[in-house]
Amino acid sequence: MHSVVIGMKPHQILSLSALATISLLPSIVFSAEAPAFEVLETNVISQQPEYYHGWPTVARRANGELWVSWSGGRESHVCPFGQVHAMTSRDDGKSWTWPRVLLDGAIDDRDSGVLETAKGTLLVTTFTSLAYEDHFKKASTFAEHTNKGWISKTMPAAQFAKWHATHSRLNDTERKAELGQWLIRSTDGGLTWGARIPTIVNSPHGPTQLKDGRLLYVGKQLWTGDRKIGVCESKDDGLSWQWLADIPTRKGDDAAHSYHELHAVEAADGTIIAEIRNHNEADKGGTLQTESKDGGKTWSEPHPITFGLPSHLLRLRNGRLLMTYGHRRPPFGNQARLSTDHGQTWSEPMILSGDGKSGDLGYPSTVELENGSFLTVWYESMAEPKLAVLRQAKWKLK
Repeated sequence: MHSVVIGMKPHQILSLSALATISLLPSIVFSAEAPAFEVLETNVISQQPEYYHGWPTVARRANGELWVSWSGGRESHVCPFGQVHAMTSRDDGKSWTWPRVLLDGAIDDRDSGVLETAKGTLLVTTFTSLAYEDHFKKASTFAEHTNKGWISKTMPAAQFAKWHATHSRLNDTERKAELGQWLIRSTDGGLTWGARIPTIVNSPHGPTQLKDGRLLYVGKQLWTGDRKIGVCESKDDGLSWQWLADIPTRKGDDAAHSYHELHAVEAADGTIIAEIRNHNEADKGGTLQTESKDGGKTWSEPHPITFGLPSHLLRLRNGRLLMTYGHRRPPFGNQARLSTDHGQTWSEPMILSGDGKSGDLGYPSTVELENGSFLTVWYESMAEPKLAVLRQAKWKLK
């Protein structure tokens, strides 16, 4: 743990290349400067260094208990072993319980969002993937079966044997049938969990709850031909989901291939704000924002707001909005911005961490603690341990 008081202006910390990029994009509107803030401590919270930890979400329940869920049990960023893991804290993140496996499908379970609904139900989201297959098929091309088992010339023997055994659980048709976007529910505080429920879309941090009681899931259809970007809703506490609306594509963009990993929040004035990870040439590697004024039925054309990805949105108790996101360029780490006008403009960045060794980090999410301070959790590949870990920062506005 360490204590840091941030005194340097964000523009003094950003690289010259990042500043040059900013200067080319005058359509992005920021307030004059970042709010004064203090990072109180940063530490690793994952407890299983033998696993790669990826793409977490943190949530705070009404009773103050914290939940973190993520893709665990992994060997690497892309592999066939992903499971949905979770752990909890009852002391604002000072200590965390030993991880539990909430879901272990027959193929790779990736990302995980977590949310407590107004009815006290816990929802955990994920999606299934066969992204590992290309790497496995290349290794299989140079593999042969010997009296010692399967051997590949391009992958270590022990690793290939694990991948082959996992891949062989299902045939090609069965594996493809496992692809989907999923949610599991618990109505007893996380003691037991129901079967997977399809959610139509996926995004890393899952759905949000609206003041009218609906659950709104802004995301992407991952395994359909058109891979639509849009919104689905649930009116029964997450038991079923219906398509609500498409999100328009900015002129010149390719949404199907270059819009990803959305998240939304309802502002205090009723506006629903959604952020989009953008990989179109215009504003590539940044975040686009779209808004809805009618409960998610129609949305504005996306416009650029910042240079990190993907974003998590939180409405604070005082009505302001907080956005946290990964910064996959120097300084590698995680940043936050504040909006005092319901998402119309955002402050300059607050750098929560800037000591990353590479861009294999991020997906931060944030909760507001009882005393008004914040806890942000993300994943990060570090020099030691060699596999990605979960890190958290405790910080406050000054």
